[in-house]
Amino acid sequence: MTPERVLVAGFATRHVAQSACRAGYEVYAVDHFCDQDLRWYTKECRTFEELDDLPDCVAAVCRDRRIDMLVVASGAEAIGATVPLCGTAPAKVARFLDKMEIQRFFEDLQVPVPPLAPDGVYPAMLKPRRGAGGWRNAVVRSDAARRAWEEAFPDDPAVAQQVVEGMPASVSCIADGTRAVAIATNEQILRGQGASAHGFAGSITPVDHPLSGQMIAVAERIAAASGCVGSVGIDFVLGSEPWAIEINPRFQATLDTVEAAIGMSVFQLHVDACRGTLPAKRPVQRRVAVRRILFADRDMAVGADLAPLAPAVADIPWPGTEIEEGHAVISVYGSGATRDEALTALGREDERVRRLLGM
Repeated sequence: MTPERVLVAGFATRHVAQSACRAGYEVYAVDHFCDQDLRWYTKECRTFEELDDLPDCVAAVCRDRRIDMLVVASGAEAIGATVPLCGTAPAKVARFLDKMEIQRFFEDLQVPVPPLAPDGVYPAMLKPRRGAGGWRNAVVRSDAARRAWEEAFPDDPAVAQQVVEGMPASVSCIADGTRAVAIATNEQILRGQGASAHGFAGSITPVDHPLSGQMIAVAERIAAASGCVGSVGIDFVLGSEPWAIEINPRFQATLDTVEAAIGMSVFQLHVDACRGTLPAKRPVQRRVAVRRILFADRDMAVGADLAPLAPAVADIPWPGTEIEEGHAVISVYGSGATRDEALTALGREDERVRRLLGM
């Protein structure tokens, strides 16, 4: 039987394309990077420079190739296409691309959410109303610091929340528009320092925290009420209670560690849910998996071919790629029966990669 052809579109799509390819689909991609390993999993990969160029690139692939379904990743949630969308419709997604609307949604559901911070009340967590990855989020402690943030991002209206302390975490759910099943919990690794201290830098699946069960229950309730279909992620801070932070109505950056931990295809679960079938029960977490993104500590050019290190690495840049200080270089992985074993395995691979890159 001829495999279904799927077009995966977004700023970075390797994780989704890899999952789709492993599930037996014929994959095409529109992606900003088109790294080495993305080409391993796709029949064709087309690049774009700016997100404004993305819809035209998607339209061109749909004209030139017979595509059975479109699947979107971050940056492409709101685009339309002439082929069937396998995921949440743009009209439904729109609300969850605006963090102020997410705030109101959580408040209406009466789930724990950090309250909005009134003007002049500090510390406050500032976030752009639109955008993903958390790299522009910042805790400000004065009017002057808030003005500096606003001057740095003049085109991004801010949402200001009161600061809640705790572990950054998330729940990966599969939803059919009215029901949802949690398939994994994730500890989120943040960059932790510098201007992008709150930016996403990796994940550990599953999360080890006494509030995990409560977080799962809240996440399933949120995902079911959202009306989204397929893969839906809910971000939390696990502090005095599970504080709901955001909804991601698409595949999340934790996909790799989720699949490694549960031993199942998240892409196939996504497709099945979009066609009305949810998992009969929550998957068993079979092992602990960790991913860490390495960021350039200086302006650099990649001199080594890192492809032979796969599958311990992914998002593999081509030799000669120039990368600016602070930008992502490559993803590194580890796994084991326990969190400590997984982190130890990650440490070995991390050291090997850094040595080859001269970092």
